[in-house]
Amino acid sequence: TRGGIPTDCTGVDVAASPEKFTLLDDVARTFNGKRVQAGGKCVYVRIDKKSSGAAEQALAAGWDEGRDGPNPNIWSPAGGAWGSVLDQHLSQRGEKDYAPAGYKALMLTPLVIAMPRPMAEALGWPQAEIGYADVISLARDPAGWAAKGHPEWGPFKLGKTNPNFSTSGLNATIATYYAATGKVKGLSSDDLGSPTVRDFVTGVEQSVVHYGDTTLTFLSNLYREDQRGRGLTYISAVTVEEKSILDYNKGDPEGKLRPDQNGTAPRVPLVAIYPKEGTLFSDNPLFVLDTPWNDDEHKVAARAFIDWVTSDRDAQSQALRYGFRPGSPEIALGAPIVADNGLDPKKPATVLEVPRPTTVARILDLWEQTRKRARVLLLLDVSGSMGDNVTRGQTKLDLAKEAITEGLSRFTAGDQLGLWVFTTDLTGGADYLELVPVGDAGSTSEQVRGRVAGLTPLNGTPLYSATLAAHRGMQGGYDPQRINAIVLLSDGRNEDRRNDDRAGLLQSLGTTTKETQTPVRIFPISYGKDADLPTLRSIAEATDAAVYDASDAGTIVKVFQAVVSNF
Repeated sequence: TRGGIPTDCTGVDVAASPEKFTLLDDVARTFNGKRVQAGGKCVYVRIDKKSSGAAEQALAAGWDEGRDGPNPNIWSPAGGAWGSVLDQHLSQRGEKDYAPAGYKALMLTPLVIAMPRPMAEALGWPQAEIGYADVISLARDPAGWAAKGHPEWGPFKLGKTNPNFSTSGLNATIATYYAATGKVKGLSSDDLGSPTVRDFVTGVEQSVVHYGDTTLTFLSNLYREDQRGRGLTYISAVTVEEKSILDYNKGDPEGKLRPDQNGTAPRVPLVAIYPKEGTLFSDNPLFVLDTPWNDDEHKVAARAFIDWVTSDRDAQSQALRYGFRPGSPEIALGAPIVADNGLDPKKPATVLEVPRPTTVARILDLWEQTRKRARVLLLLDVSGSMGDNVTRGQTKLDLAKEAITEGLSRFTAGDQLGLWVFTTDLTGGADYLELVPVGDAGSTSEQVRGRVAGLTPLNGTPLYSATLAAHRGMQGGYDPQRINAIVLLSDGRNEDRRNDDRAGLLQSLGTTTKETQTPVRIFPISYGKDADLPTLRSIAEATDAAVYDASDAGTIVKVFQAVVSNF
């Protein structure tokens, strides 16, 4: 074999979005066992996991096998709109299209607004038609859920992912523009500039608690809070694919289990709101890529797999068992897509048309203007271990500097950004130092860039005291119109014996997050193999955020980009 591929076979590498990796891996195993022939050779398929947005960016940049994985012959993002985004990005550079328009869809799942059942019922579900206009109305109401008779739920909070990274985020953003214009097809770039449309879209974005590269952050946090009896105060709704509701309701918020497996069911299940204005389907396209590395032999082999997987009854039935709607019309829709699971197989009533590539690209450009602005403090560990070598003579601090410098482009005028560093035995015995006060990123980004460039590794790691001080400082200047957050990068464990109360730190963070209306979320990066990942995860959980694992220090640039996708 060559890399697991039999020598008498043509290997076909598939870059697939994570939510269908397990399904496709199962299906590919069955296909490979059949030794299907194409072009005089058998076809052998390998499935690689790559999120839709990350794959699009990698393809647009030419795809680096060392960084991005095997060159894909087939690309299967969650939605066909990603093909439009990719080809538009390539077109802007004068390059030819990679994702042909005439693709086959593997299976379908509509974008829905997932809500805890009691909240949906408070809005009139299942009888009432609910949509984005209702989200805006409730989000803008100063009374919040009190306007619906439930003051104990607080303000309306929406979870929505970053459309540059996530299919549900992209589809939700497109759907919001459709809702704003009243159209169901033919959305054009000319429609997007209306002040009324902009106000509508901005209204939806302002209800967001934070963004992110995956809906799993919201669903995992919701599930954890649900198990503690606090789910209804964490989030009110999140835009997800229908399948994610099935996974959540069987106790699998991260979608890792197979159809015959179940976790502990949530106390409060989610139900699907199919927006009355219409929605888009994630159609899981199978693009046979027109790339330099995809020659005729591999294209023929790729099409053989696609023809089989889109027509084989067992493969399509397997998709239904996993909670997707089959792409083949020959497979009747049934369990698990049923009302008992919070879903409606007869909906959506209105399916929105995917806009032209130029319109999708314009929507992404405008999102940078309409998104909820961020107020972010970078809290950077500069302890002595940050001077450890990683590769090619570069230290952990060197790589962190690269990551931060590249990530600063995410923040623009209107955002707020600042920088603290922490290590023991600073001047006067301090544990942390404010290098750039939080201020408008239009000016502070360059200040942060300059101060980061001059950093050197110093002493020990006062993780607890620095984190608590930064959190209190950010709470003191809390801005309800922004995403208030801390990005905490640390490569070690707490080494400050004067401040070693881990339980006290977590209790303080949790209390101010759960019991006040001034939540400051901490997104830790566990950097290098010696970082205290369990504590950093607990810090993230205490503040309803997410931890990011960069235990392989060489991945820090990619990980930092994922972190700043929350803003």
